[in-house]
Amino acid sequence: MNEAPMSARPAAGSGPQPVEVALLASVFVVAACGLVYELSAAALSSYLLGDSVLQFSTIIGTYLFAMGVGSWLSRYFERQLPAHFLRIELMVALVGGALPALLFIANAYVPGAFRLLLYGLVLVVGTLVGLEIPLVMRILRRNVMLKELVSQVLTFDYLGALAVSVAFPLVLVPQLGMIRTGLLFGLMNAAVALWALWLFRHELRRVGAHALACVLALAALAGAFVFSEHITTLAEDKFYQDRIVFSASSPYQRIVVTRGAAGHRLFLNGNLQFAERDEYRYHEALVHPVMAAHGAPKKVAVLGGGDGMAVREILKYPSVESITLVELDPHMTRLFSEHETLAALNGGALKSPKVRIVNTDAFQWLQQNSEMFDVIVVDFPDPTNFAIGKLYTNSFYALLDKRLSASGYAVIQTTSPLVARKSFWTVAATVESVGLLATPYHAHVPSFGEWGYIIASRRPYRLPDAMPEGLRFLALPAFPQLFEFPRDMARVPAEVNRLSNQTLVTTYEREWGKVTGH
Repeated sequence: MNEAPMSARPAAGSGPQPVEVALLASVFVVAACGLVYELSAAALSSYLLGDSVLQFSTIIGTYLFAMGVGSWLSRYFERQLPAHFLRIELMVALVGGALPALLFIANAYVPGAFRLLLYGLVLVVGTLVGLEIPLVMRILRRNVMLKELVSQVLTFDYLGALAVSVAFPLVLVPQLGMIRTGLLFGLMNAAVALWALWLFRHELRRVGAHALACVLALAALAGAFVFSEHITTLAEDKFYQDRIVFSASSPYQRIVVTRGAAGHRLFLNGNLQFAERDEYRYHEALVHPVMAAHGAPKKVAVLGGGDGMAVREILKYPSVESITLVELDPHMTRLFSEHETLAALNGGALKSPKVRIVNTDAFQWLQQNSEMFDVIVVDFPDPTNFAIGKLYTNSFYALLDKRLSASGYAVIQTTSPLVARKSFWTVAATVESVGLLATPYHAHVPSFGEWGYIIASRRPYRLPDAMPEGLRFLALPAFPQLFEFPRDMARVPAEVNRLSNQTLVTTYEREWGKVTGH
């Protein structure tokens, strides 16, 4: 038996032994690594499958279940506990460290197998992580009394989890990206295995074989880390098809810009935001119906739209004195301000002295700000998850109403009334629920298909009688057609989207899921 009798253990009050300190430090690392793999799987599934609450909930639930299975299985490990611990660390290092890379590649090359691989990897990693702590505790029982053992192990376990929960969104993903973060912590798991090899070298059988396994695991993970950019490029080139000219991970999203036959295209978390070939159609339809109808807007706010395209269109009105751009992600506004090629797409609009950029959450900004605006352009991504869905709720539109001047107009990009018909009319019903008039319209954008917008105002909307020069899509004679809805896009009953239910996210996922196959 590996476990020493009670009489062999040091008396209470004796100082910590070197092995005890080393193993408790290992607990900290093990907990940190395990949480990174869990967060990576949950974040990637929400990026690629949408509905972040559902994905995080199911991934975390599956992971915790697997940890329970691992803890239960630990009872069958009776002899050579240090050897088992070492092997499990190496398996966790390889499977967990490679998890983000494997999921990225699977999504690009075999998207139909993504869910199966996702939950399979989560089950494997969770089971292995569930084995780790019970084995460490049983090894520590040789030198630590049970009362102290439980408190020490749990303390270091929770401290490791706390450190990673803070570092993952604020430091690790923005600085390293998802793939390199996984590989880095895989290396840390392998280092724990190497440490265990040294600590228990006198107990282990076939020390040479264990040492070779540690070296090979470390070499594989280190090699993958060095070539991680190539792995990312391999996966993303296949997924996006066009050549990637820029990619970055921020605390909020994965930003990818490609260049191909359609010119530059912007993707956020894998979802197309614009294509250079026809973005003018989308942005002219978004901006000019409200700007031209107002007459002479002076103060304008743009919520979202960090690419600066909407700002470019707003600057075509000489009456505009100031534009406040509220964009959550500073990576976006910096990219479209400073990247020469991308700044050219918005005509350098974000460098205009009339533009003030505020990088903050639009919901909080509306709550805390007291300025009034003649026009507010709401250009958020579609409500693919609850974090974005809150920006389509009646609570948000009530705040929007407070910041809109009496004669002002707000316009909201509102997904496709053809593909996501009920989602579109849910937004209209939600706008009306706070006492604003909702005036829906639509335009054809080849990259997206038929696309919808909703004007929110206190006064009835009136068609403009003049437009700026140089527009490529909109013209006054065709304006009335924007507000006519054929039978397959006509209004359907829809409930109000509230913070308490976020029904829009579920409806949107169901309607677009029929098209994407999710």
